[in-house]
Amino acid sequence: MRITLFAGAVATLLSALLATMVMIAIHRVAVGDLMGELTAAGGRVAHEVEHNEVVTPLVEYKGRNLQIVDGTGKVVAATPQLQGKPVMAGITPDHKNVSSGVVCGGVFRSGECNLVVAQSAYRPGDDWVVYSSSPTVPLYVDPWLAATVIGAAVAMAVAITTIGHRMVTESLRPVNAIRMELDKITETRPDRRVPLPRSQDEIHELADSVNRTLARLEAAMKLQRHFTSDASHELRTPIAAIRAEVEDALHAPEETSVPTLGNTVLRSVDRLEAIVGDLLTIARLEAGKEVDREPIDLAEFVTSECERRPRQDKRFEFSLERGVVVTGDRVQLSRLLANLIDNAERHAATTIAFHVRRSFCPKRDTQRFPNGIAMLEVIDNGPGIDPEKRELVFQRFTRLDTARDRYAGGTGLGLPIARQIAEAHAGTLRIEDSPHGTRFILRLPLG
Repeated sequence: MRITLFAGAVATLLSALLATMVMIAIHRVAVGDLMGELTAAGGRVAHEVEHNEVVTPLVEYKGRNLQIVDGTGKVVAATPQLQGKPVMAGITPDHKNVSSGVVCGGVFRSGECNLVVAQSAYRPGDDWVVYSSSPTVPLYVDPWLAATVIGAAVAMAVAITTIGHRMVTESLRPVNAIRMELDKITETRPDRRVPLPRSQDEIHELADSVNRTLARLEAAMKLQRHFTSDASHELRTPIAAIRAEVEDALHAPEETSVPTLGNTVLRSVDRLEAIVGDLLTIARLEAGKEVDREPIDLAEFVTSECERRPRQDKRFEFSLERGVVVTGDRVQLSRLLANLIDNAERHAATTIAFHVRRSFCPKRDTQRFPNGIAMLEVIDNGPGIDPEKRELVFQRFTRLDTARDRYAGGTGLGLPIARQIAEAHAGTLRIEDSPHGTRFILRLPLG
């Protein structure tokens, strides 16, 4: 409605301006024609005066007046309306023998203005002047002409406003369809999509963007539902184990001691605590909180983290380039490295290798790694992971060997947390090819 009102106002203004210009142009043409007619009529009479052959009537059109004035200023002849009246104007011919002007009142009716043309007529021994006049052309020229122009302007303004309204209505029709479809899309029907207009314009691009956004939202909702289901399943297992142990103890208290029951239940409590702690970590990472920034030498960092871990039956090997410095949150990076080591210890046969080095950045990644790449590799000599399953381990609660005991492994959240920490530091964490075992590569921007 606002666009229609604006179009109507602009159309009215432009139509009025166009009508005014047309009327001004027609008025000028009419005045020019009148001037030419008066000049021709006066020139004819001046020619007759010069040859002493004046023919009556002096004028041919009604409303025209004419006077012949001799050299003394006496009116020699005039049209009937000016008989016995003085000279109509004090205009004298210029060097071209023709002059013109507008005279109001005087010999004419009160309030009436006339266009007067003065021309010279040469008589032997004297110069006479022939005056021809006619009422001035009004600004509207003619009532019928003015009515026609104004009517055409009004019709044009109405037509432009109507066409503008229809164009806007047709243009916004797809928007209304998109809005109506969006109103029908709920969390129970996330698979619906807005209609794509046939026209390849901005509204089509808007609808396409909305559909892509809806697709991402649907995928996020599915992921959230799966995550909720998996988390519930993971939490149910230790809870069920605790309940079973407690019920057994209640049914046969004489066969169960408190230390035995406590040690058994604590295993499930530890698992519950680990799962809840990982879920809280994921929630904090997804909140997008800005990480603390401090310079960290990766070689020293890996060495200190490995030295703090309890001794295992796995052997650690190191190939560390000194001076590879990154900026990041030491606590979060410590959690990332700990998750990688935990995973490697569960699957390595005998050895876990650590490599730290700097690498040049390919052109496609210069925005992410403007100063180069700091690389940390954690490699175990275990059975490895099939290439088509490498991304699956970064999904939450994913276990490639579902038959193994849950208590023998982690929570299924360690590697997803590690990847989220890497991405929070503008880096990447991937599994890449290795001659043996599994090779995790962490890439972070060089400080």
